[in-house]
Amino acid sequence: MPEYKQFPLADTAEGLTEAEILNWLVKPGDEVTVNQIVVEVETAKAAVELPIPWAGVVTELHVEPGQVVEVGTPILTMDVDPNGAEVPQQGTAELNGVAAPAPAAAPAEAAAEAAEEEMKPLVGYGSKPTVTKRRPRKDTPAPAEEPAPAAPAPSAPAAPAPAASASTPAPAAPVSSDYVPLAKPPVRKLAKDLGIDLRTVIGHGSGGVITRDDVERVANGSAVTAPAVEPAAARDRGERRVPIKGVRRMTAEAMVKSAFTAPHVTEFLTIDVTPMMELREELKKHPDLAGVKLTPLAFAAKAMCMAAKRTPEVNARWDGDAGEIVYHDYVHLGVAAATPRGLVVPKVRDADELSLVELAKALEQLTTTARDGKTPPEDMLNGTITITNVGVFGADTGTPIINPGEAAILAFGAIKNMPWVVNGEIVPRKVCQLSLSFDHRLVDGQQGSQYLADVGALLANPAMAITY
Repeated sequence: MPEYKQFPLADTAEGLTEAEILNWLVKPGDEVTVNQIVVEVETAKAAVELPIPWAGVVTELHVEPGQVVEVGTPILTMDVDPNGAEVPQQGTAELNGVAAPAPAAAPAEAAAEAAEEEMKPLVGYGSKPTVTKRRPRKDTPAPAEEPAPAAPAPSAPAAPAPAASASTPAPAAPVSSDYVPLAKPPVRKLAKDLGIDLRTVIGHGSGGVITRDDVERVANGSAVTAPAVEPAAARDRGERRVPIKGVRRMTAEAMVKSAFTAPHVTEFLTIDVTPMMELREELKKHPDLAGVKLTPLAFAAKAMCMAAKRTPEVNARWDGDAGEIVYHDYVHLGVAAATPRGLVVPKVRDADELSLVELAKALEQLTTTARDGKTPPEDMLNGTITITNVGVFGADTGTPIINPGEAAILAFGAIKNMPWVVNGEIVPRKVCQLSLSFDHRLVDGQQGSQYLADVGALLANPAMAITY
């Protein structure tokens, strides 16, 4: 007798409630082995591949790609003991969330217990605890396409069109209701008084603007009333709707929560980083650093970790429920990364214990993995402070929003050649701007200013590092 088991959507990270099915890697009738990857899902944190904890034959897929389902919802049914029985095709197993009949009650209970034990290594399997459930999400329907207007039936066989001439007015072409003709207010009033639709007037003014003479020629019947060719922008204007889900929804919820929970203060500092850039060029020539991508971001990240030792308040967390401030003895550095899926902030664990070279390697691996959408969900959790490199986009600086659960975030701006006063003379230097947003519940103005000044001093004069 066949034995059916249902594969529920797992909680692939701490606290996730739902995920989107991206791609099925199996289909009904396929044989699968234990721990074989069967589906790829996108959570609010990352794209994740899920393995199956049993071996058997897939009988039915319950969820279509693109659908968002809650954690614990059955998404696949399989026969774990076919015994040569015919495998039902998709759509024939009317399970509706209940396993197919088992040979007897006792074996069924034993199988359920065994399945629960097998699935323990994957977080989120088994029965869900009683929690307040969110309202089911509704997929946003795609906007219906407007049917093209039917062409009028000709009253006589079509004849070759005569060549256009100045004395032969061309037939008026259909005009989009969205098309807005260009004309000054007095011309619009004149056209209204004469009962002329400006959309049927060809403008001969600069840039196609309709003039008073254009309107009067139409009123006198001496002008062609066919409308000018409608601009492509006017013809193609519209809108498209994209469901708010995945990383975009996660980012929005986190930023709104942070902005309206933590009292933000942002301070700015402009620094001369010429010494840092010169040191970077020297280190790139060192044989031990061959192949290492030593970016300015690595220097900034290292400076942040070092400066946090002198100002531990920026590397802390506000625990309102417990009425406590939690100071971290480690730095889990979050790095804001722009990816095709949206903004993600993976963490470099124990960044304060890494050397400059180790930190540079970790940053390169982290950002590459993030852009490929392969960041593990656990790498998104439990950051203590964050850096965002807005300079890579050419921006000077910004006012970043603190990540929830952290006390500060540093924005690292673009490095540019600018005039700078050195020893009383104006000379060209490498200059950049830093901005630090911090939670004023945890960090006072003096502490935030001291931390920002320390980071700036380490970048302006890397030799200061030996004093820490």
